[in-house]
Amino acid sequence: MATPQLIFVDGTFAELAQEMADFVQVGEQVQPLLEQDKREDALDLIVKASHSLNAAPEKDFTPAYNLLIHLVLQSEEPKKYLPTLCGNLLKPITSSPTHGFTLASNALTTIFNLLDKTNPLRFNVFMQIVRFIRQNSQFDLLKPRLKNVEGWLQEWKSDSESQRKLYVEVSDAANDGGDQEESYFYLLKALATFDRDNQEEVTSEEAQKLSLRALRMAISSPTRFDFNDLRSLPSVQALSDSHPVYSQLLDIFTEQDLEDYNDFRDEHQGWIENEKLDHEKLQRKMRLLTFASLAASTPNREIPYASIAKALQVSDEDVEMWTIDVIRSKLVEGRLSQKQKVFLVHRTTYRVFGEKQWRELGTRVDQFKTVVDRLVGVVRKAQTDVEAQREREQQELERKLANAGLEDGQGQQQGQRGGNRGGQRGGARQTRQRTDDDD
Repeated sequence: MATPQLIFVDGTFAELAQEMADFVQVGEQVQPLLEQDKREDALDLIVKASHSLNAAPEKDFTPAYNLLIHLVLQSEEPKKYLPTLCGNLLKPITSSPTHGFTLASNALTTIFNLLDKTNPLRFNVFMQIVRFIRQNSQFDLLKPRLKNVEGWLQEWKSDSESQRKLYVEVSDAANDGGDQEESYFYLLKALATFDRDNQEEVTSEEAQKLSLRALRMAISSPTRFDFNDLRSLPSVQALSDSHPVYSQLLDIFTEQDLEDYNDFRDEHQGWIENEKLDHEKLQRKMRLLTFASLAASTPNREIPYASIAKALQVSDEDVEMWTIDVIRSKLVEGRLSQKQKVFLVHRTTYRVFGEKQWRELGTRVDQFKTVVDRLVGVVRKAQTDVEAQREREQQELERKLANAGLEDGQGQQQGQRGGNRGGQRGGARQTRQRTDDDD
């Protein structure tokens, strides 16, 4: 769809149209129209007969469709003929059951690529491509191209209603293709196209129907635990009037716990089953969400096994299993201490962040500040002790050096005195040995 594509044709419109007409077996009806230069009438007959191309030999299918596409795009009103072409391509290619999908997909892509990128007709063609992908369960082929959709919609100057139609179509294709995350993502984008300031629009039947569908997908998804993006949409908020029980259930999944869910079931006995919701899946999800809330509200970051078992309404023996599950769900990070029978919380996800959570955060910040202040005090005391010890050692060293210097000075003085006395005695002996006879 995004790859530029060229087709090569040679001849005048009349020549090519007659060739195409002969191929789809309406040549005799088209010839006089071409002779009278009634191009649009001739093209109309050709397009109406083009359904026969689905039975054309496989080797002729692509060249024939390329020629037909070229003729349609030469028309003054291609919009008049494109729905028929695309509609034919959505039908089975009977001449090639094995390669029919590829042949039709290539033809649809050719139409899309040969239209100018700002041509609003591209929107209609892309809608047909999405439907074609959906009916053939090939969503994985479409998914890489979806990153371009928002830019395309801007280029085509599509209004909110058109955008919503396309997003819903993509959501349906993703859902049928088994990609629940993408389906939910584009369903939210569709809901966002309703004017939040237009109460009539957000409470319309279409808005409520799509909102209810998104709500059911969100609470039923085994991997979705954040519902704030959904609950912030005005059309979803309006469910409190049109579908109050569903709205109540969404509130429980957003910020309440397992006990509230069980109370809801008691209050609305049989409602979950009647609405074709899976109680086992919902209950499991509520247990994981309850665990996350318990971890987020525990000040000392240590949760005893008994507290977990009570909150999740399970036996003590099952606590470790649920702990592993909640870690796998990435709602909480931590480790088990089997010896102390506690779960040590390293990180947790807040389900909502309101006044209560701000207060909890403030308490933890104060606790952290106290710990930091205590550590700073310990570090400063250690620094003071080190400096005092260093000063004592320096003083001791100076004292020893001073004492050593004094002892050396005294020894030198004594040596000098002893030397002087010895010299004097030697001199005397020499003097006594000299006589007159030596002269």
